[in-house]
Amino acid sequence: MAKYLISFPSAAMVVPDGDWDAVVHDSHAVIEDAKVAGVYVFGGGIDEGVPPVLVSADGSVATGGYPWAPPLNGGFAVLELPSREEAIAWAARLARACRCAQELRVFGFDPQS
Repeated sequence: MAKYLISFPSAAMVVPDGDWDAVVHDSHAVIEDAKVAGVYVFGGGIDEGVPPVLVSADGSVATGGYPWAPPLNGGFAVLELPSREEAIAWAARLARACRCAQELRVFGFDPQS
């Protein structure tokens, strides 16, 4: 089984006024289904109110992330699934619930982790 990251950037989630309650309900229902199915690992959203910092090997801290990288924001879920096809099916469910397309990535297995 592999762990899959299903995510979206904040800018992708454009929800008409009045639809937020339905999006919250629908997305929480998919996550609850994933928990019941035993495939949920963890999930949430990047707290955009807390700016990132870049920590160097010497322990020094600089405000902001990598200046050349796009911002990391939005929401995500990590699910452990037996196949890419099942990961695509869960990503589609989350896309419907969140009203936006989801990026799907697989974590590489590191036996030392």
